[in-house]
Amino acid sequence: MEMQNVPYIRMNGGRAEVIKRDAITHIRGQALPADHETYTGILESLDNTIRPRGVGQGALSNAHGDWYEWMLALEAWNTAANNPDADLALLLPNKRRFDLSRLYSPRICGIITDLRNKVLQTGNISFVSSNPDFVILGRSVVDRVIPHLNPINMLSNDAIDTLDNSYLEFADQCSFEEIKGYISVKSSLRPDRRLQIPHEGSLMKAVYVHIQTREWIINPNGIKYYAISTAINDSDIEALNTVATHSITTVSSVPQAAVDQLFAANSPVEARAVFEQILLP
Repeated sequence: MEMQNVPYIRMNGGRAEVIKRDAITHIRGQALPADHETYTGILESLDNTIRPRGVGQGALSNAHGDWYEWMLALEAWNTAANNPDADLALLLPNKRRFDLSRLYSPRICGIITDLRNKVLQTGNISFVSSNPDFVILGRSVVDRVIPHLNPINMLSNDAIDTLDNSYLEFADQCSFEEIKGYISVKSSLRPDRRLQIPHEGSLMKAVYVHIQTREWIINPNGIKYYAISTAINDSDIEALNTVATHSITTVSSVPQAAVDQLFAANSPVEARAVFEQILLP
């Protein structure tokens, strides 16, 4: 097949690769997922269209994460755009591209940098952390930075660029209380994929408590950490129902969950219900 006729395929060393953003927008004609569609059905349809072009299933499975995140990010964005009191859940890139501590004001960011340096200096231990998939930003900072939050009405390349890059507008802008929480997203929850979620949630909450202590903040609102997948079962719920480790190091603190809630979202209707629960006051 002539690959130059397929705008979402590129050749790399003789191997066909899928351009994930172009694939979902081109194959679906920029149409938003319909309420009656399932996300797993959309992923399967994309696979079935792309696989005959010579792209291996491993590469397609790798693309599922981004495709699923974009569809969820669309519903999160529109939840905030259509509800003036709602917080906003924004996609974050990986740690190599952006350190999420930079969302905080320079003062708070400096506290986190100081923590990392002290951990390294005193224990010769690296403070290794990954970025959650989404950050939940309070409406106060959203209204300051993006005063006119318009709904997204088509899944175009420009829309995906907005979903992918809007976090940059919030660099240095957030106070301690304006980062409300984080969300981890997995298109499927294999047992090995579950391990990262409570570790990440526990670490995010420990950093929050460290900032609270350094800033002498009494009775803060706390920070939430959620997880979303297309389907969940009892084993998933049990595996993620674990304690945040920092909360059991002293008798003066009440044990906290590493993951506050695990949600299933396999359609736009389900995703909207999840984000209305997470983002609306």
